[in-house]
Amino acid sequence: MNFLIVFLGAGLGGAARYAVSVLLARFTGFTVFPVATFTVNIIGSLLMGLLIGYFAARSDMGGVLAQNWKLFLTTGIMGGFTTFSAFSLETVLLLERGDGVTALVYVLSSVILGAAALLAGLYLMRLF
Repeated sequence: MNFLIVFLGAGLGGAARYAVSVLLARFTGFTVFPVATFTVNIIGSLLMGLLIGYFAARSDMGGVLAQNWKLFLTTGIMGGFTTFSAFSLETVLLLERGDGVTALVYVLSSVILGAAALLAGLYLMRLF
């Protein structure tokens, strides 16, 4: 059942990301700065913070229904909207646990290795 909950949420999140991208492209005309991705990532991080804060403040809302909603909204919708929100959440959780070094390594390695992996993929595909 959890897979279905995430699947449905991710579909809605992905559709929302696409809608934001289309609207921003239509109304801003930015071509130099990736405003749509930037906006989605920042909005996604804000929404993830609001959701996690909401569920943390209502930790007494135990039970399957509350867990299903949390899974649907965070992993599903927010994961479909942007994985940057999960990245931001994990970074903040590391910082809150007092593990700033791991948080810094996580941020730097994710960005650098992610960009390097993308470049490697492009390079490999251009060989064929």
